[in-house]
Amino acid sequence: MTAPLTPPPPPNERPSYQGGPVPPSAGAHAVDTAFGAPHDHHGEQDGPGMLTEVRQAAVTVLAVALSGALLGVLWWKLAPTVPLVGDLADNRWIVYFKDSEGEQAVGVDGTFTLLALAFGALSAVVAFLLRRRGGVPLVAALGVGGLLGSLLAWRIGVWLGPTQDVIAHAKDVGKGVTFAAPLKLGAKGALLAWSVAALVVHLGLTGLFGPRDPEPDAWPAPYGDKSA
Repeated sequence: MTAPLTPPPPPNERPSYQGGPVPPSAGAHAVDTAFGAPHDHHGEQDGPGMLTEVRQAAVTVLAVALSGALLGVLWWKLAPTVPLVGDLADNRWIVYFKDSEGEQAVGVDGTFTLLALAFGALSAVVAFLLRRRGGVPLVAALGVGGLLGSLLAWRIGVWLGPTQDVIAHAKDVGKGVTFAAPLKLGAKGALLAWSVAALVVHLGLTGLFGPRDPEPDAWPAPYGDKSA
């Protein structure tokens, strides 16, 4: 009398794990590269490391901020002059606008804003051409550098412009003589124009001309699919 034979396992069941290394699935590498940057054998991402990106961002902040000196000079040269007149009343000097309905003060703010927008767009283009991969540190550097550059331009323009002591200036030129008012940035929001323009332009350039992640050759077949 013979012992009954053990029936074979059903075709849909797989043998239990008996130890030893499990080989990776055929589509493991494709899935990994599809949902993240490709890795080398040591698990490191391709491209520059974070330390290199931080160094490049620091250089970008410094370069963009220092270019604010040129913006300050251009603002001083191109901004319209606000005319003032000094008068003497009861042995006291008073200063008033020569044209009370003039729009020169608005033009001063507008000139600064337009120049800052142009500098922001230019800095974004230069940064994109030098480093097309972009990255969060570079974008943050453009924003911080633009704000620092605007602050530097504002202070340099005020320093190069007419004296801030309008009473002393009125005394020097004499009673009833027109003289230029000091440069003044009335709309402090213009200090953000550089940063906003740089971020918007850089985002647009990256979206249109930035590098694209390679598409995977084929997606792995679903688990248990025998059709392949």
